[in-house]
Amino acid sequence: MDTLEILRNLAIIIVSAKAFGLIARKLKAPQVAGEIVAGLLIGPSLLNLVTDGDFLGGMAEIGVILLMFSAGLETNIDKLKKSGVKATLLAITGVVVPLVLGTIMYMCFYGFSAPGTSTFVEAMFIGTILTATSVSITVQVLKELGKISTEVGTTIMSAAIIDDVIGIVVLTAVIGLKDPSASLGLVCIKTVAFFVLSFIAGIIIFKVMQRFDRRWPHTRRIPIIGMALAFIMAYVAEKYFGVADITGAYVAGIILSSLDDSEYIDRKMDISSYMIFGPVFFASVGLQTNLRTVDVSILAFSVAFVLVGLLGKVLGCGLVARFMKFNGSDALKIGIGMMTRGEVALIVAQRGLKSGIIDSKYFTSVILLIVISSILTPILLKGIYVSDEKKARS
Repeated sequence: MDTLEILRNLAIIIVSAKAFGLIARKLKAPQVAGEIVAGLLIGPSLLNLVTDGDFLGGMAEIGVILLMFSAGLETNIDKLKKSGVKATLLAITGVVVPLVLGTIMYMCFYGFSAPGTSTFVEAMFIGTILTATSVSITVQVLKELGKISTEVGTTIMSAAIIDDVIGIVVLTAVIGLKDPSASLGLVCIKTVAFFVLSFIAGIIIFKVMQRFDRRWPHTRRIPIIGMALAFIMAYVAEKYFGVADITGAYVAGIILSSLDDSEYIDRKMDISSYMIFGPVFFASVGLQTNLRTVDVSILAFSVAFVLVGLLGKVLGCGLVARFMKFNGSDALKIGIGMMTRGEVALIVAQRGLKSGIIDSKYFTSVILLIVISSILTPILLKGIYVSDEKKARS
């Protein structure tokens, strides 16, 4: 691919991704859904104007690292500490139930096999995709209804934060299992070693960054150093520990999340991500998906994938909330509030494709889950709250 073709492809991707992103936002759908649709439109599924290549793949990789770094920066450590037993148990079941159901569902389609086999690892990875939660839409609905600071709203937010952390650990472990020479014990040891060393190094890095932040507050050199840290930790994680590079970037964000200028760093990262790297990543998902190859079996799998994805969160989080003495209505709100999926599910799926665990045809299922959950969640949440208000007045 020559330089002129790269420039042409970038222009097409950026313009189409932003145009469809804005259309999606007008339709009250996630902007990323529009950017994925743009990739489907300009890719092999329809117009075939742009082909996915090494350069675009590299840019998409940078995009996903920046996205996970921003996710880490937005993690509220204080809320994480105060979330308590309730949110932690909700998060654990919100990960375990979809993981187990997704694994079983995959094997129902493609055959049951013993742990350690390639089919079992593929099945576990499909389950891992379902563990991710994206509560941005839920948060917006709760804000509109004035319920964000209620016990239900706070519980959903806290559980979602812990949910993401657990999901990243599960992702790391499952990717490690792809190597047939690696045992589960070795994968766990390397994963634990990475997090232990990250914790120790993170304390030192945070202290150093605090001094830099006090000396040069609100200056561009702070986000530049932060971005370098994200890339270094992404490299070290995968190169030396066999841990996914996005995990390293996520941890880098968590390390810097308590800085006074963490929001400033996040805003500066968002400029690069929003302008070019984010659209390239989400459009690349569409570029890697060829709907012309979708057959009846994939459509049937996609329907099952969406149903398991939605029910897994509602059952996993809702039932546990009920056991925690939330009333039936509030437990259902928590379950529904946790069922939305977004960019993290796409990132996990893309990592599986890069690792050779799953085929690109499964992106169709992931895209459907994101779109359907994003549409259903606000409708169902509003309906339950309106119903509760009517009952209270009667």
